[in-house]
Amino acid sequence: MPTTSELRADGIRVITMAHPPVNALTVQGWFDVAAALDEASRDQATHVVVLRAEGRGFNAGVDIKEMQHTSGFDALIGANKGCYAAFKAVYECSVPVIAAVNGFCLGGGVGLVGNADCVVASDDAYFGVPEVNQGALGAATHMARLVPQHMMRTLYFTARTIPAKDLVQFGSVLEVVPRDRLDDAAMQVAGEIAAKDTRVVRAAKEALNGIDPTDVNKNYRFEQGFTFELNLAGVSDELRDGFAGTEKAAKK
Repeated sequence: MPTTSELRADGIRVITMAHPPVNALTVQGWFDVAAALDEASRDQATHVVVLRAEGRGFNAGVDIKEMQHTSGFDALIGANKGCYAAFKAVYECSVPVIAAVNGFCLGGGVGLVGNADCVVASDDAYFGVPEVNQGALGAATHMARLVPQHMMRTLYFTARTIPAKDLVQFGSVLEVVPRDRLDDAAMQVAGEIAAKDTRVVRAAKEALNGIDPTDVNKNYRFEQGFTFELNLAGVSDELRDGFAGTEKAAKK
């Protein structure tokens, strides 16, 4: 199964995404991530979650190929619902979620990480929301939790990326470590949290969400509405076809 979940004896649950070659998730892939996090939330033996990935990068967003090879709007609607479910599951997980980010973290990956409670990253990690290149909108809500407002807007409009080391100054990334130390760094923080009384930590997670000034679920759903408009106008299909063609040409 591409997404796995393992509960350790110390209460740390490790959820791993492995969707080669670039961890671009299919519709089912997004729902699998959501299901794994929902399971962790319900399980009283889980004290903290580490969300990580195998492969070249943490997450490349939605699987564009699946969308372009599916007739009608089923894949689009599925991807939107799947992303919403996965991002919501991270945010509403009853225990803290630590994102361990390696390599690229793009589009939907930012949605996952932006809703996490703690972020550690490898020294090759970088973040971006290239949605405008594919005729979609979304994850600005979550990028705004990682960088200041004007930086978020610049990254969004230009589709530029930002290295993880630059996010440390904003406090959104706890630390940047060599790639081979990423799991250890995430487990270090997870171990500190897992050692606390889980009843208190779960109450703290609910309390912190309750005083959050941003309604991330509602804001992201608002963004998604513009994605549907762009698709109905035919803009998104045109740009996705161009992206798929460029990607195919690059592989020749």
